[in-house]
Amino acid sequence: MRLDVVSIFPEYLAPLDLSLIGKARREGVLDLHVHDLRGFAHDRHHTVDDTPFGGGAGMVMKPEPWAEALDHVLDAGATEGAPVPHLLVPGPGGVPFSQAMAHALAEEPWLAFACGRYEGIDERVYEHAAERMPVTVVSLGDYVLGGGEVAVLAVVEAVARLLPGVVGNAESLVEESHEGGLLEYPVYTRPALWDDDGTPREVPAVLRSGDHAAVARWRQEQRVARTVARRPDLAAASAAVGGLEDLQVRAAVPADAPELLVLQRACWAPEGRISGEWSIPPLEETLEDVRRGLADWTTWVARVPAGGSAPGRLVGSVRGRVRPGDPSVWETGRLMVAPDLQGAGLGRALLALAEAGAPTSVRTYWLNTGRVSEANLRRYRRAGYRPVPGEGSFPGTVDLTRARRP
Repeated sequence: MRLDVVSIFPEYLAPLDLSLIGKARREGVLDLHVHDLRGFAHDRHHTVDDTPFGGGAGMVMKPEPWAEALDHVLDAGATEGAPVPHLLVPGPGGVPFSQAMAHALAEEPWLAFACGRYEGIDERVYEHAAERMPVTVVSLGDYVLGGGEVAVLAVVEAVARLLPGVVGNAESLVEESHEGGLLEYPVYTRPALWDDDGTPREVPAVLRSGDHAAVARWRQEQRVARTVARRPDLAAASAAVGGLEDLQVRAAVPADAPELLVLQRACWAPEGRISGEWSIPPLEETLEDVRRGLADWTTWVARVPAGGSAPGRLVGSVRGRVRPGDPSVWETGRLMVAPDLQGAGLGRALLALAEAGAPTSVRTYWLNTGRVSEANLRRYRRAGYRPVPGEGSFPGTVDLTRARRP
């Protein structure tokens, strides 16, 4: 693969001589060329920027040096019989860079990078380049950097390590974060028992068992749990919590509290009518109670995607936490689905999402529902939960538990 990078700070790319990427360059797997943009500015000061038309703070990179530099890249590659490159321009207004994009770029023979600085590159440069090669503006995330060089280092590392021969053990590329839509499982090495200044920390027994099937199950469970806890948006799109694929799922924030309050009242009002008892916590809570609950529980919300920046309709939610004082029990609560969408499997998917968020210390799943909620009791029994004898944790309720499968 050929790589060309144009920058006013070519020395910024020096880390590409290190580690696996540097080794790949020395072995000829990567053919990297770094070009100094100032070499294509022909005034005495090698000026590459000027003030913006229309006013405003900052400076804009001039079109002439960029056009000449990109034409030079094309000519240099053409002499070697290479096809035109795919030009990547790092910028916060670009498409998000992802592992899927890294795989796609790893299939291309030639990539070029234009490292912008200041307020950006004159827009006409994009038009000029697009007449000669594919152009993609790519973003590492929703934040602003001082220039494109950091992004180039990240993209090159992510792409190059996917090339055959760059990573020694190709199997290690499969069980990584973002491969298969999930984050990577926790990893451990010797010693099996580490005395951390008086606090013993032990490697999970399953990893020392020699049971490869049990290890595989544990690792998959950990991938799902870590993804749910850290990136619920990714978990919703994975097959492990199917049923949420078409919704936007994320951790709840205080701004969600008003809609959560409305949804829980809509979901628990039928129980109040059936039982004739309206002293039910979800119906008595205030907006401030809901906000406090977000601090005490991990709460997920599911919304229908909407256009623009406005959030879509809230159609479901669930919350979970380790029982205070008992790390072996995972409590699930406030499982609710908009009344017009109930019965379509969304509740079961949300329950699975909450269960997947339980840490490894958990051995028992627990939830609570009204004694008169026959439909809920049937659903929880189908999900493997069994009623605990006696009165539930609240008057008129039933506690249900399910053992966590090893």
